[in-house]
Amino acid sequence: MRGKRVLVTGASGGIGSACVRELLAEGAEVVAHYHRGRDRAEALGEVQLVQADLTREDEADSLFDEAGDLDACAAVAGVWPSGDVPVWELPLDRWESTLRLNLTATFLTARGYLRSVERRGHGSLVLVGSTAGVFGEAGHADYAAAKSAIAYGLLLSLKNEVVRVAPRGRVNCVCPGWTRSPMTRREVEDPELVDRITRTMALRKVADPEDVARQIVVLLSDELSGHVSGQVVLVAGGMEGRVIHS
Repeated sequence: MRGKRVLVTGASGGIGSACVRELLAEGAEVVAHYHRGRDRAEALGEVQLVQADLTREDEADSLFDEAGDLDACAAVAGVWPSGDVPVWELPLDRWESTLRLNLTATFLTARGYLRSVERRGHGSLVLVGSTAGVFGEAGHADYAAAKSAIAYGLLLSLKNEVVRVAPRGRVNCVCPGWTRSPMTRREVEDPELVDRITRTMALRKVADPEDVARQIVVLLSDELSGHVSGQVVLVAGGMEGRVIHS
C-alpha cells in the first residue's frame, strides 16, 4: 500500500482506527473520516482528517471533495444499537435510523468513492458488514438486515458495476464477528456473556480490532488481492450459525 491514498470512514472507532494504523504502517497516505470523535481521530497521527455525517447526502459528497483523488477506500463506519428489541416491539424510527447509519451511509460512501474510480479508472473498495448479516441476530433484526444488504445485494452489484469504469476495479466485504471496540465494550467485558457468545465459535475468543483491520488491508491491496472481487471474508473465529461448544 506504499504511496496509495486511502480513505477510511469511521476512523475514530475501534476497527476504523486500527485500519488507519495498519495502513500507515504499510506506507499509505490516509484520509481519516470521523463524525463526532474528533479527539480520537486527531490521535491517529499523520493523516488528513475529514468530518461528515454520512447519513446526509450533502455531507457525504463534500467529504469526497475534500478527500481528493483516492486509490482505495475502506467503508468502515457503522453503528450497532445495543438494545435487544424483538421485531414485534421494534419502533419504526429505530429501524429507519439503523438502516441509515449502516446501509445508507455505506451506499453514500460507495457512490462517492466510485465516482472517483470512474474518473481515475482504477480503485479498490472494501465494505464492512457483520456476522449479524450472515447468521442473523435475534433482537437486532434492523442491524442484521442492514449488514446483510451490504454483504450481499450491494457488494455483488458493485463488483460487477465497478468494472464498467475500471477494468481491474475490485469490491470486497469483511464481516467481523464480536470485536473489542468502544461500541461493544460493555458486552465484551462481561465474562458470562463472552462465554455464551463464543459457544458458536471454533476459536473461543473475541477479536481485536487489528484482526479485522489486517483483513481489510489485504483486500484493499492490489498486490495481495488483485484477482479477488465480490468476496465476503468473515473475521469471526470460525463462527457458525449453531452452538459448537457445550
